[in-house]
Amino acid sequence: MLSTDRSAVNVPEASSMDVDARPTGRYDMDHQPLRSIEVTDSNALLQSALLKQLAPFTLSGYALFREVIDTDGALPAKLKCLFAAVAAANKRYLELARGELERAAGLGMTLNEAASGLILLSSLRGEGAALAFDALLATVYGPPASEPRPTSLVRAEPGEAEANFRSYWGTVPPALASLLRLVPKGADGYFLMRKGTIECNQLDRKSAELMLIAVLASDYSPQAATHIKAARAVGASNEEMAEAVLCAVPSAGIAAWMAAGVLIEAE
Repeated sequence: MLSTDRSAVNVPEASSMDVDARPTGRYDMDHQPLRSIEVTDSNALLQSALLKQLAPFTLSGYALFREVIDTDGALPAKLKCLFAAVAAANKRYLELARGELERAAGLGMTLNEAASGLILLSSLRGEGAALAFDALLATVYGPPASEPRPTSLVRAEPGEAEANFRSYWGTVPPALASLLRLVPKGADGYFLMRKGTIECNQLDRKSAELMLIAVLASDYSPQAATHIKAARAVGASNEEMAEAVLCAVPSAGIAAWMAAGVLIEAE
């Protein structure tokens, strides 16, 4: 977030100057004089000495993205920090993920709510990413207050997976049709893990779909379009989906928006 305390960052002023003047640290490449803003955020990138010295526009732009994530907007800040943490864990930037998760916890995100990221990564990105995030949860929140109770495994009823696929997509996607035909047990597993991520999570369904959008945006995945459509169907606004995509910027850069943000108004 931006504040007015220390560490000056130069950004362009609206006024002009003599065209014969040479650019210096206080002017941009078009000879526009610069004004200063102050950045005090503890974010590591915003504290980069080289960026402060050489890249005021980069630093100032990133500060604006951080402001979107770190303050309440269309989505609450604690939810956006969680999305950013899960996206960073997906990319294996675990220090970044830890910082985002600590910020979410500081804003009131509970362990059970944050564990929705563990559920999502278990399904979407597999055991490695999920266990890494599980370790981060233990680091930030400590161990669970009580020992987990033994859980009985759930089995899908015959035909339940196919019915769920048709309900969600309106048809059975070709990849899942093949899975149903070739490895029916695998199709049941897909159904159960997808159900756990979207329908039986610790967050509401809209938030689960938005978190999927953030993680898929961090991978520049065209599959984000599926969850943009699904998020809209459960009440997500364009502004909420846009903020979810921008939660991928810390781990995937502005290319995340170009890959997934463009899909929002295309639907």
